[in-house]
Amino acid sequence: MGRRAASDSGGRRPTTIRDVAARAGVSVATVSRILSGTYPGAAATRGKVLRAVRELDYVANANARGLAGARSRSVAIIVNSVISPHYAHVAQGVQTQAAIEGKLCIVGTTGGDPERELATVQLMREEHAECVILVGNVIADDAYRERMANYARALAAAGSQLVLCGRPALGSDVPALVVEYDNTGGAYAITSHLLSLGHRRILFLGRRDSYTTPESRVAGYRAALADHRVPHDPGLEVEGRMERDEGYRMIRDRLAAGPRDFTAVFAGNDLIAAGARQALRAHELRVPEDVSLVGFDDLPPSADIDLTTVHVPHEELGRTAVRMALGRPRDSTAAVPGVMLGTHIVVRDSVRPLVREEPRVG
Repeated sequence: MGRRAASDSGGRRPTTIRDVAARAGVSVATVSRILSGTYPGAAATRGKVLRAVRELDYVANANARGLAGARSRSVAIIVNSVISPHYAHVAQGVQTQAAIEGKLCIVGTTGGDPERELATVQLMREEHAECVILVGNVIADDAYRERMANYARALAAAGSQLVLCGRPALGSDVPALVVEYDNTGGAYAITSHLLSLGHRRILFLGRRDSYTTPESRVAGYRAALADHRVPHDPGLEVEGRMERDEGYRMIRDRLAAGPRDFTAVFAGNDLIAAGARQALRAHELRVPEDVSLVGFDDLPPSADIDLTTVHVPHEELGRTAVRMALGRPRDSTAAVPGVMLGTHIVVRDSVRPLVREEPRVG
């Protein structure tokens, strides 16, 4: 990332639009028109300006004109999708707490694209939100972590705060708050529940390597198997996205590949569980009489299908994120310990003890 312009006193000052123009070799007016979306000229010129913006970490101060000194009254939340019940319930918690605090809630979506997420964080910086809350699953490779850490520091320097909600920390030296829920513990508990009822061949649906949420749930599943001295069979872990149609596909493909080799299914979330249940029924397999089924999240539809699942405090995650961010000293740039919210099993009618046939005599 390019250096900021130095002040006469030897310190550092925010990059100005003049600095961007000088780096790109164009006029200030051209930079202004490109950033406002009103420049009709060559793509090459636009590319030079946007590259200079990235290199100099320039943030246009949209509030400076006539609003100098005005304090932001907004909080921002960035999610994969507002359609997904998981993200919608966390966003509801953010909105509820923001209203209590007298703040406007701004929502951005990414579609699960890391580049789009980083760009959306930049937009929220330009809006000078008091905090930017990132929610949910992500591929957290080294390049992503480095860029997001830089944004966390830039937000802190501007008096804002990055909050990672349901995500792991970026590092002890990064000024980002962390509000998590016990993914691994919840997966361990519900796998142990199945094991305690005699199930040993437990199919896990929704493994996705390098994705933070599925990885932590698979870790809990594997730990429970190990503690119950049940051999880990990688063939019982099925890769797939955390969507309903993926749950249907994973079960359909598994049953088409050969005889059923599992007695229970641990779906990576409730959406996968709903799709898996539909596929089992299409193959004339009853839940729970023939196959036990559990999920994760405890979203409202899980009660409609009597699904045993792991309860996640979605709205409390959002509310806690806002409370922590707004309660943080505005001039603080140091990392702080995170908050871990608990999860627990909700037992319904989708699981039965495994009944083993007695050997016949004579």
